[in-house]
Amino acid sequence: MSHPSIDEKLVRMREILRSLERVAVAFSAGVDSTFVLKVAIDTLGPENVVAVTGDSDSLARAEFEEASRLAREMGAEHVVIRTGEFENPDYLANPANRCYYCKTELYKRLEPFIAERGLRAVVNGINAEDYNDWRPGIQAAREHNVRAPCAEAGMTKQDIRILSNRLGLPTFDKPAMPCLASRVQYGEEITPEKLRQIERSEAFLRSLDFRECRVRHHGNLARVELPAADLDRALSPETRASIDAALREFGYTYVTIDLRGFRSGSMNEVIAFGKRQMPS
Repeated sequence: MSHPSIDEKLVRMREILRSLERVAVAFSAGVDSTFVLKVAIDTLGPENVVAVTGDSDSLARAEFEEASRLAREMGAEHVVIRTGEFENPDYLANPANRCYYCKTELYKRLEPFIAERGLRAVVNGINAEDYNDWRPGIQAAREHNVRAPCAEAGMTKQDIRILSNRLGLPTFDKPAMPCLASRVQYGEEITPEKLRQIERSEAFLRSLDFRECRVRHHGNLARVELPAADLDRALSPETRASIDAALREFGYTYVTIDLRGFRSGSMNEVIAFGKRQMPS
């Protein structure tokens, strides 16, 4: 049996969106949600699409500003909803399913919003490959009837990047940028102060032209992850000293560079996954 082509997947995605008629896009300015917003606007018209960004201390200010800019450039109405996950002790405790509590908070707040605005559904940027990863937020989406048009159409991350490039989206090659809380080791309490420390540290690394980076927070230790191709430059005496000095200024006692290099979701390596998220 032949697999659908990337163009057939796009056709299917548009059919799904047309069936929903009027939607709110959970919009983070990442590769996936930017693509969904663009396709939704092109398919349904800007009058039938609202981009909604959940704002809290876990969202880096640079990402918030990019979400505002991208929505404006695409001609989308952009609504910002302040979420309250920092009032939830289950979220602050930072268990392995922390993302479930964060997404539940966002989707709960979106339910009265879409009802008031006469929108038919909330759609997110989950793609088909996300079901093979540890994504507790998918369960929250199911519980609140959030649709995933990319995943439902069978689109992979690579499909989305290719189509984003074709559509002229500047995010087509953007590195993944999950929320700042994903950098804190499971079981260590989430606080706004820790997230600002992480945000400042990663901003400093990007100022050194390390485009893809993570600062993993382990108490008073910062574990810096960079792509393997960048390790030689990072470990040069001058750059190494610069990184060490800056991150210690931001509050870390110890600064390490992970010799295994950048790994998306490396904090999940300590989890015994059991069941993966699977599409319903």
